[in-house]
Amino acid sequence: MSISSKMSFDDWLALNQLYADYAAAVDSGQWDLWPEFFTEKCVYRLQPRENHERGFPLATLSFTSKGMLKDRVYGIRETLFHDPYYQRHVVGTPVVRHADNGRYQCEANYAVLRTKLSEASTVFNVGRYIDTVVKTSEGLKFESRQCIYDSEMIPNSIIYPI
Repeated sequence: MSISSKMSFDDWLALNQLYADYAAAVDSGQWDLWPEFFTEKCVYRLQPRENHERGFPLATLSFTSKGMLKDRVYGIRETLFHDPYYQRHVVGTPVVRHADNGRYQCEANYAVLRTKLSEASTVFNVGRYIDTVVKTSEGLKFESRQCIYDSEMIPNSIIYPI
């Protein structure tokens, strides 16, 4: 049975809307919205491609619950000191690798551009999302989002969600 026969067109549209809404929320700095894209028990990892492909567990960021995501939001707002910047996501259409009973394994390429005040925009982070998305009573949510970035080098630090 093909993936398309296991996923309704409405769910496919909702999946694409989830990806678009996620990017819009983090690009606009609406940090309180970020955790709401996830289930209560979730995984959010930012990991270099080399570590991911070799099965190494080391990740740049690793959170295992919505509560941890909320703590990160608090940190962004209240405790982390950094030069302010804007970011802009360009996200490819999600490819559904597996669909079963309202649970979708998806991948999408992404590029994040960063603009510091009074500077030109630069490519900040490029990679792919490897996601598990589940249907909940509140709509589709990320149960797992792995941001696998291509470069081993990241400029300075990553403050905002990718």
